[in-house]
Amino acid sequence: MNRPNYYKYPAVFSPDGDGWTVRFPDLDNCFTSADTVEEAIVEAQAVLQDCMYFREEQKDEIPEPTPMENVALEEGSFVQVVVAVMPPVRRAWSRKAVKKTLTIPAWMEEELRKREDVNVSLILQEALKKELKIKEPVSF
Repeated sequence: MNRPNYYKYPAVFSPDGDGWTVRFPDLDNCFTSADTVEEAIVEAQAVLQDCMYFREEQKDEIPEPTPMENVALEEGSFVQVVVAVMPPVRRAWSRKAVKKTLTIPAWMEEELRKREDVNVSLILQEALKKELKIKEPVSF
């Protein structure tokens, strides 16, 4: 699957009394809120990036964006295109740590308790890369 470097979708910014809510009419379950318009713009980009990343990963449909002039607005709301730049998002999610349960012999645990300079996670990562003959991905 050839994934694009960016997505552009119209976002509707609406005052909600204490701040602003942001929704993407083309994307279900893609919304956020913030105290100020400036913060809402930043949050809108972050939520769009995450929404699009998970759509890609789950192989969900990626809908065509509605033209800005066709987006319905309520009084006091405005529409703005938000851009999700995906390569850094994909890179960040691929490097996100995931928790794994590890079983080791009791004697080894005793030895580890004596050593404050040992990073078990790092040792395990390096050993897995060596055993699987893989390298950390550079980019996406």
